Amino acid sequence: MEPADDRYYIDKVKNGDPASYAFLVNRYKDMVYSIGLKILRDADDAQDLAQECFIKAYQQIHTFQGNSKFSTWLYTIAYRTAVTRLKENKVNTITLNEDQHEVPDNLPGQFEQLQAKQIKQQVQKAIQKLPEIDALLVTLFYINDLPIKEIEEITGLSKPNVKIKLYRARKVLEKELKFLLDHQPATNYES
Repeated sequence: MEPADDRYYIDKVKNGDPASYAFLVNRYKDMVYSIGLKILRDADDAQDLAQECFIKAYQQIHTFQGNSKFSTWLYTIAYRTAVTRLKENKVNTITLNEDQHEVPDNLPGQFEQLQAKQIKQQVQKAIQKLPEIDALLVTLFYINDLPIKEIEEITGLSKPNVKIKLYRARKVLEKELKFLLDHQPATNYES
């Protein structure tokens, strides 16, 4: 559900208060950057993409009608801009900035922290090995908990196509991360 204050700030921007746009940028900058990073696979390119997307969104905010959530509208701009840039540049490099992935401080003991960080890094590396669109779908669905309907709106893919891509990506990740699953106690996976 869209935060109620998004509409307030959108209306302020539409009515000539560009300073209110900073609130929206701060709220959504991490996810826009994440979309760029998943598709372009380069931190600098993702940062440039995020700036470009926020400029585009600002210039087009008068066209936002509220038929979808603002976040969906913005993520769609980010997705389409990233895919266009990928096609133009044919970016094929993979960059994983491990400093961006923090381990929660509430884990008991340094060993557990190190183990959790290593697992998270392995999962991120496995996701990065997926094709760009599949990596984005996995991130949107499993990490950011977006519903399939919203992912459809962002990507323009059909519901069956999103589900198939998620299923196939899950199978690839299962195979890629099998060594992690083999080292976990069986009680973690029982229902």
